[in-house]
Amino acid sequence: MLSDKSFPVIEATLPLVGARIGDITPKFYSRLFAAHPELLDGLFSRSNQRSGNQQQALAGSIAAFASHLVSNPGTLPETVLSRIAHRHASLGITEPQYQVVYEHLFAAIAEDLAEVITPEIAEAWTEVYWLMADALIKLEKGLYAAQANGKMWSPWKVASKTPAGTGSTTFTLEPADDTPITEALPGQYISVKVTLPDGLRQVRQYSLSGNAGISRSFTTKIDDGGEVSPVLHNTVRVGDVLEISNPYGEITLKEGNGPVVLASAGIGCTPTASILRSLADSDSDRQVLVLHAESNLDSWALRGQMTDDVERLDGAELQLWLEEPQAGSKAGFMSLREVDLPADASLYLCGPLPFMKHIRNEAINAGIPATRIHYEVFGPDIWLAN
Repeated sequence: MLSDKSFPVIEATLPLVGARIGDITPKFYSRLFAAHPELLDGLFSRSNQRSGNQQQALAGSIAAFASHLVSNPGTLPETVLSRIAHRHASLGITEPQYQVVYEHLFAAIAEDLAEVITPEIAEAWTEVYWLMADALIKLEKGLYAAQANGKMWSPWKVASKTPAGTGSTTFTLEPADDTPITEALPGQYISVKVTLPDGLRQVRQYSLSGNAGISRSFTTKIDDGGEVSPVLHNTVRVGDVLEISNPYGEITLKEGNGPVVLASAGIGCTPTASILRSLADSDSDRQVLVLHAESNLDSWALRGQMTDDVERLDGAELQLWLEEPQAGSKAGFMSLREVDLPADASLYLCGPLPFMKHIRNEAINAGIPATRIHYEVFGPDIWLAN
């Protein structure tokens, strides 16, 4: 917990540091990659650096963590930390790397706030950093220990590569060696590493869209803004071997008998499709409401899988929103105001950040507690930190 000595300093300087953190993080990454260019090879995303997403994610997480310490003394933001820890574990982040980050992050802070920073302020923010780092290190060690093997990457062969809606492809993988396999849970994701045409290795996370267990199927759009998906679509062939991580992600189907609402937009249907498949395979008697939004019917990457699984479940219903509506769909963008939500429902949410923010707000206004709203975020999510 934040010490009595540091608390008033953080409380007083949080507005300043919070306002400047978006300018500090680009300086940090510039310093980091100048000293350690190898970190861009197979760890940090070059496309996220170019877009600014990585800087926003770091800035958001630090600001959210410090704000929580001030607003909720004696506790830690467990949800935010768990999400970050799973993402770090999927990339193979190690404990010594936190010291490297600290060195260059605080050099960037000292540079940006040179006119106002004092030893007292530096000491207090150092405490904040290591409170967050130590919590993440502990969580990540637990995640690594829970895997069936001690490897960060293992080889998997591409067994099939199937078109899945306009611009999307489903990849099905099978083990390429005898590495022990961790059983994946519905809703989890894996990291996939590929070599780009210029020789740089890059990594991207993909939600497992098919059966869970020991199989590995994921569906991706070619134009998702990164550099990995185009290589998968254009270069990788059936029979090729990919390096993938163990499965991670804390947004998995919770045990219970209550109603389940699965809300997704676009390629965000991949984790909700996995959860839906697990419910269908187990012949669940839970009430299931599937909500999905797309630009048009042909773009729905997992249309066949999801509609088939809804048909297999007696207690399941599908509602579809299309910007180019067809018979049986609603026109425009998804709104929960048009939905009769089941009492005591748990909501699982995935899609673009604006979509998730909108649906989460509507769900809370409809009476679903925030504790029963589960969402997967592949990017900065400071707006959901509380």
